[in-house]
Amino acid sequence: MTTSAHRPTHLGERVEAADWPALAAELDTHGCALTPQLLTADECRDIAALYADPARFRSTVDMARHRFGAGQYRYFARPLPDPVQELRRACYPRLLPIARDWAHRLGRPAPWPDTLDEWLEMCHRAGQTRPTPILLRYGKDDWNALHRDLYGDLVFPLQIVIGLDEPGTDYTGGEFLLVEQRVRAQSRGTATVLRRGHGLIFTTRDRPVPSARGWSASAVRHGVSVVRSGTRHTLGLVFHDAA
Repeated sequence: MTTSAHRPTHLGERVEAADWPALAAELDTHGCALTPQLLTADECRDIAALYADPARFRSTVDMARHRFGAGQYRYFARPLPDPVQELRRACYPRLLPIARDWAHRLGRPAPWPDTLDEWLEMCHRAGQTRPTPILLRYGKDDWNALHRDLYGDLVFPLQIVIGLDEPGTDYTGGEFLLVEQRVRAQSRGTATVLRRGHGLIFTTRDRPVPSARGWSASAVRHGVSVVRSGTRHTLGLVFHDAA
């Protein structure tokens, strides 16, 4: 993939340009929030094309084999591609105040330091040393079972998935699914269509919701609905490394 000396700056500027108070409010209401466009169409194609080079990845997972659904995904190896690294580093400080606020509401520790590098060093000292940014590929009839991306005891409570193909043109179906087990109520589902280059911020494990006692943790899982046609690629940004 062709890199540009100016690309990290451009990506950081796009992240900074988002309306973060509005995104935080949407996360409070729905447990997920759509960002403005973070990657251009060309950048999306470049990242999706990396899937053809196994040397860029530390492992490949066949979802059907592990009964995770159907389809395939690959975890990036170090060094991460420049745009993946820059997006992860630029998004972390914008997500951090939300993470700390949620921890405060739930009466939990907020162990996350001010920078991603410091946080990842904490993960590595705890034995979570494997990078977690992920490139996913779904074909016709593929899907992803509801799950959580935890990977160890140290967890950052928010993550981002970015669409790399255009829904309705490159593929149909394949909506991003979020299912929340509401406190003493039936589960609530949210389905989101990911436009190319746009991200969806969502909760990794649970989120605070108002309750009679003040705040309670509402458990959340995520997945992908069945792809009806075409091929769907997404980039997943998890902000803790794996054991």
